[in-house]
Amino acid sequence: MSGRIARRLISVSLLAALAGCSSLGLGGDKQSASAVVDPQVTAAGAAPSAAAAPAGAAPAASAGGYVAGKCPQVVIRTEGAVFRTYAKGAKDDPEKLVYQASLAQATRQCTSDGANLGITVAVQGRLVAGPMGGAGKVTLPIRVAVMDGEKTLYSDVTNFTAEIPPGESTAQFVFTDTKISSPGGSGGFTNVYVGFDQGPVKGDKAKKKK
Repeated sequence: MSGRIARRLISVSLLAALAGCSSLGLGGDKQSASAVVDPQVTAAGAAPSAAAAPAGAAPAASAGGYVAGKCPQVVIRTEGAVFRTYAKGAKDDPEKLVYQASLAQATRQCTSDGANLGITVAVQGRLVAGPMGGAGKVTLPIRVAVMDGEKTLYSDVTNFTAEIPPGESTAQFVFTDTKISSPGGSGGFTNVYVGFDQGPVKGDKAKKKK
């Protein structure tokens, strides 16, 4: 299987997991976008079975190297869930809003080479044009960081392009980051934090993954 085909299969799996998030308690109008944490996800994009592994047992891995037991949870940062842009010279004026983007729900998938975890994260979001905006492409700075407590294991910002189609004022998008890496022996407090970039995350003296 080529790398391109493998990446496509991962994307399809993660998109399927996002599509099923509503049934897992992540969707719906009442769900807060500020701290969305998804369930453990396997290579097939499904929640793990009820039969838990014995305490202290090594995490299970499929033939493809996918792991679930040590895959960190994904959290959408409270301060990074919404991103707004205003017309030049304006700030916090709803009449001068160009666009607003928000992140709603996320899922992830992990692989292991025995020493490190490779993590793929998919995040669903929405883009809305304001009174000063319209159809077109918008660049959104999205930061992904892996934190073990206050220690930064990975931190990177992607300038992601979302687009509102002609004749529309809103659009949905899915941001995917496939290059995340974390030490396989990270502590039990490790999480993957996702949000629009507001500067370095707390404790970010990061080993930044190039």
